[in-house]
Amino acid sequence: MTATDRSIELTRAAAQAAADKLAHDIIAYDVSDVLSITDVFLVASAPNDRQVKAIVDAIEETLLKELDVKPVRREGERDGRWVLLDYIDIVVHVQHSEERVFYALERLWKDCPEIALPDDAVATRGKGKEHAAATAAADEDGSLS
Repeated sequence: MTATDRSIELTRAAAQAAADKLAHDIIAYDVSDVLSITDVFLVASAPNDRQVKAIVDAIEETLLKELDVKPVRREGERDGRWVLLDYIDIVVHVQHSEERVFYALERLWKDCPEIALPDDAVATRGKGKEHAAATAAADEDGSLS
C-alpha cells in the first residue's frame, strides 16, 4: 500500500505552509506500509518555541483554507517544543531543533520512502545547520543508536 493522493496533497500543502514560516529540515515519509493509523509523517523543525507555534498555526490555517480539513487531534502546544497535528491521513510533527535531534524521528522511519515536497519546502532542508551538526555528533558518539 502507498500513501493516497489525498494524503500526498495534504502533505505538500502542509510542507509549503511550514516552509513559508521558515521551518527547516522538512521531510515527509510514506509510512502506509508499516503503520495502519496514518499514511504520512511530515516532520519540520524550528529554532525556538515561538516559531514552532507559528509554523503549526500556519499549517492549520492553510489546510483549513485550501483543503477544508481540521486536525482531529493537536498535542504539545502548551510547551511549544514538539507539536503534533493529527489529520488521520497525515501526522505532522513540528519540533524545536533540540527535540528533533534528541528524538531523531528520521532514524525510525528512514527505511520508508520519502515523499516529494514542493521546491520551496525542499530548499529549506539543511538550513537547520545546528540540527545537522548535532545529529552528526550524536551519531558519532553513539547516543542516537
